[in-house]
Amino acid sequence: MAPRKKQAAKPVKATDEAAFVGCVSGDGLIRVEVWKDAKGKVVRYNLAFINFHLFAKDNGRVLGYDTAHGPPHRHFAGTVELIEDTPYDVVFDRFIEEVQELKRRRRL
Repeated sequence: MAPRKKQAAKPVKATDEAAFVGCVSGDGLIRVEVWKDAKGKVVRYNLAFINFHLFAKDNGRVLGYDTAHGPPHRHFAGTVELIEDTPYDVVFDRFIEEVQELKRRRRL
């Protein structure tokens, strides 16, 4: 019998948070989901800013960054573009900066 290969541990959801945020156009929602491996490295993430007053399509997702189905990509008002494979903390900071700007808009 051949020796069994050691299987990598399944990533664990380390963060699952949502917070309502006041916006000029009407309240929005920030959603953050992060999965980490056994060593604590972020291996998957989903960041979303939802505001139906700014953008009604795509379930209200105005802005998002995720790795849910392949390489890292950015969602903005219904469009999707690939982004560089950047450390999670850099992507998160960029996301928050963009959300701060969007909160001040009345329309896209």
